[in-house]
Amino acid sequence: MNQVPAPKVSALAEGAASAAGSVLAGASRAITWSRGSRKPLHPEGDVVTGRLVRTGGDEPAGVPWLDSPGDDEVLVRFSRAIGLPRALPDIHGIAVRIPVEDRFADLLLASTGLGRFTRFVLTAGFDVGRRPLTTLLPYRGPYGPVLVAARAAADPVDLSDPVDPALSFDLLWSRGLGEWVPFARLTVSDAAGPDPAISFDPVRNPLPGLEFYGWVQRLREPAYHAARDASGRATGR
Repeated sequence: MNQVPAPKVSALAEGAASAAGSVLAGASRAITWSRGSRKPLHPEGDVVTGRLVRTGGDEPAGVPWLDSPGDDEVLVRFSRAIGLPRALPDIHGIAVRIPVEDRFADLLLASTGLGRFTRFVLTAGFDVGRRPLTTLLPYRGPYGPVLVAARAAADPVDLSDPVDPALSFDLLWSRGLGEWVPFARLTVSDAAGPDPAISFDPVRNPLPGLEFYGWVQRLREPAYHAARDASGRATGR
């Protein structure tokens, strides 16, 4: 009797991710309908300009953008995932739009922990600077999965304005469950600004030299598509 070969683990993972992505897309549409907002998550935010200075890490990631120095003017959006009143804790998000050659890349971070497992767990807080943030899901790097994180800088920078001190975040990368390696500093003059019709999509606009695994794309893209349809915006958050 011929035996049917077992499906590959990767195929199973991608199938499960596709199913989960459809569920998330349905939930996204349901939230949009129930709250009457055009955006299911991160409904309101503040978009400001910032400066991203890359210095590279103490060890190479194998990704030139993470390993090489650079200095870019960026757009940054601060938001709260659920959109609860400011007096209540919420999951915080930071979205960064970075110019790269003839396009731009989007980096999305949500408040989590930085531990081996808490880096994959969303957490709520009162202030975006009190909790670290990660990409939550991994990129595919040349030597395995790569996560990117941000944490409030221990030595915040002052942009020569004593009334409006800068908000500063250290950016870090990690390979899988490994140690975090600082590689950049993100600085903005304020976290309050207008919220123009700009959207962020890390799947369509990945960081240079990094891309998401197929199962991550299948998990995320349906929800982003639902959000784009609901908001009428061209791309993501």
